[in-house]
Amino acid sequence: MWNWAASLRIRDFRLLWASTAFYSLATGMEQVSVGWLIFELTGSEFMVGVGAGARMLPFFVLGMLSGAIADKWSRRTLLQIGTLAASASAVLMAALLLYGLANVWVVIALVTVLGSMLAFTITIRQAFTYDIVGSGLALNGLALAAMGMQGGGIIGSLVAGALIELVGPGWQFVASAVCYAVSAAAILAIANPGRTVRASAQSVLDNLVGYISLVREHRIILMLMFLTATTEVLGFTHMTLLPVFAKEVLHVGPTGLGVMTAGRQAGGLLGLWILAGLGTTRKKGWLTMATALGFGGGLMAFSLSVNIYTFLAVLLFVNACAMAVDTLYKTLMQDLVPDEERGRAMGSWVLSVGFAPVGHVGVGALAGFVGAPRALLINGVALVAINVAATLGVPRIRRME
Repeated sequence: MWNWAASLRIRDFRLLWASTAFYSLATGMEQVSVGWLIFELTGSEFMVGVGAGARMLPFFVLGMLSGAIADKWSRRTLLQIGTLAASASAVLMAALLLYGLANVWVVIALVTVLGSMLAFTITIRQAFTYDIVGSGLALNGLALAAMGMQGGGIIGSLVAGALIELVGPGWQFVASAVCYAVSAAAILAIANPGRTVRASAQSVLDNLVGYISLVREHRIILMLMFLTATTEVLGFTHMTLLPVFAKEVLHVGPTGLGVMTAGRQAGGLLGLWILAGLGTTRKKGWLTMATALGFGGGLMAFSLSVNIYTFLAVLLFVNACAMAVDTLYKTLMQDLVPDEERGRAMGSWVLSVGFAPVGHVGVGALAGFVGAPRALLINGVALVAINVAATLGVPRIRRME
C-alpha cells in the first residue's frame, strides 16, 4: 500500500523528524565548506580524501561503543547530549576560522570531533526511530527520517555555497551551531525516552562483548555488514570528489559545488520518498540487491558526464540508489534482532560505515593518478561485481522480507 507519510501521524516521530532535519541542515553546510576549504588550502585531491576520511573514521572506532551505549541508557537523553556537543564543536570551528587560527590540520582535527558526535547520534537516532514507530512502520519511519536528513542537507548545501562566497566559512559554522541547537531543542519535547524494553542491567563492557554473540546468532548480519562496508567504501565515497569535479572538471566554483551537493541530496530524497511508499513491501531482500546494483551502475556513468547537466542527472540517480540501499540495510539489520539488541545492530551498521575512510583516502589517491571520472568508473565496476556475487551466492538475503 502506497502510504509514504504513515509514521508522521505519530507526534514523537514528527518531533524527531524535525530534529533530524535541523541536524542535517548543519551537517550539509559543513560537508560543502570542509571539502572546499581543504581543497583551497592544499590544492590536493588526496587531502580532500583525508578530510572526508577523518569525518568518517569515528564511525569505525566508535561504532560498537555507540551501539552498546544505545542499549544501556535513554536514547532521548543520549541524543540531546550528542547534538549539543556537536553545536559546541561547530562554535569552536567558527571561532578559529574567524580569527584566522585554523590551518588544514586544525580543520581536519575538528572535523574528526564532529564526526565523533555524528557517529554516536546516528546510531542512537536509528534505534530511537524504531522505538517510536515500531516494527510495522520501521522501513517507512527510517525512510522518512532519512528524507529529513536529505532535505536538510539540500538546504544546507545551497546555504553553505552562498555563505562561503558572501561571508566565508567561519560564519557558515556559526549557522551550523545554531541549527544543532534547534535540533537539540526539538528532542527536549519528545515524550518517549527511547527504549521499548527495560534498561539493560549489563555494563557497557558486557554489551560490547555481546556483539560476539549477536554475530554468532545472526550470521546474516555479518554478511549485511560486509555489504554495507563495501557499499560505503566503493559507493558513498563519490561525494569526496565533488569539490574536484566542481573546480577542475566542470569549472563551476563554490556556488556550483553547493548546487551539486544539493543535487546529491535531492537524489537521495527521491530514492527515500519512493522507499517510504514501499514501507510495507515483503520483498526487501530483492529490493536491496537491485538497488545496490543500480548504485554501482550509476557510478560507472559518471565517466560519461561531460557537463554540469548530465553530471547532475547521474548524481540524482546515484544518490537515489545510495540512500535507498543504505536505509534497507539498516532496516534488515534491525528486523533480525530482538528489541534489546537493536542498539547493537545499529552499532554494527555504524561500524560498517566506519570503513569509509579507506574509501575516501583511496578514491582521492586514485583520482590523483587517473582522474576523478575514471576513479568512479573503477569503483562502480567493483561495486557491481560484489553485489552480483552476493545476489547469486547468498540466497537468504534475496528471500528476506
